[in-house]
Amino acid sequence: MDYVNLGRTGLKVSRLALGCMTFGSSEWAPWVLDYEDSAEILRRAVDLGINFFDTADMYSSGKSEEIVGRVLLDLVPRRKLVIATKIYNPMSSDANDRGLSRKHVFEAVDGSLRRLGTDYIDLYQLHRFDYDTPLDETLDALNDVVRAGKVRYLGASSMFAWQFMKAIGLQRQHGWAPFVSMQPHYNLIYREEEREMLPLCLSEGIGVVPWSPLARGRLAGRAQDQTKRGQTDGTARALYDRSKAADDTVIAALKAVAERHGKPMAQVAYAWVATRPAITAPVVGISKPQQFEDAVKALEISLTAEDVAELEQHYLPKPIAGHV
Repeated sequence: MDYVNLGRTGLKVSRLALGCMTFGSSEWAPWVLDYEDSAEILRRAVDLGINFFDTADMYSSGKSEEIVGRVLLDLVPRRKLVIATKIYNPMSSDANDRGLSRKHVFEAVDGSLRRLGTDYIDLYQLHRFDYDTPLDETLDALNDVVRAGKVRYLGASSMFAWQFMKAIGLQRQHGWAPFVSMQPHYNLIYREEEREMLPLCLSEGIGVVPWSPLARGRLAGRAQDQTKRGQTDGTARALYDRSKAADDTVIAALKAVAERHGKPMAQVAYAWVATRPAITAPVVGISKPQQFEDAVKALEISLTAEDVAELEQHYLPKPIAGHV
């Protein structure tokens, strides 16, 4: 496994980040893995040299964080791990147990630390933009949890580029701890982030760790009803069903390039994302240990300029999906 700097920081992360939404409790969602199956995948990730693990407080209502911390800290010294988690989504029915208020930031970071079983979080990310809280309130609170030693670095996830740049500007104005990473929705059939967010990240030296690099399995050549998640994941349908006809043309080109290389479609789709400008490490979702093969071997594939042109030529613009 190769390691790269996360943006302009000195933090070294593996070129793949393991997404941990799959780990937690099948009571939260039928496709989520319980402890034993989750632990098997986490152990395999460590064996492969992955050091970057991305979870969120809301995944399985906190159980994902519990499993990630319990398994990883038994396997690897804390200093060798880069643990990322997120804040924003509701954690209960309480009106203040959500969002990005100062109150919730302080309480949420302590809750994540407790569940993870660690005394610091490497990368603390805003899961979404909070329209109900003044941005400077959120950024001031985030600065405080960094200065308190509870968080090492700050990141954000899907939002508009103007919102992210406004936040960066306020951080600079006040001397607050800066955002060092962005986690956008990005893959071969959703490339809207190329318009503004990715150029912004390149310009500002922000590390990019895109989610859904296989478009919930569509870029692996799997039909929606072939997996339990595909059968029950309403988010996947909301993200991709409206553009199925246009996406099928892109997927056909992906299949042609993959056949020419003698590789599975998933490997080529991962390789395309991993080698795009600004990308640091795709966030890969793994539900079976054998799926690691596609993700890891994709890092060895060299796509030619002709390959990239063929993969990209049929893409059509589409509405923003993933944070609106």
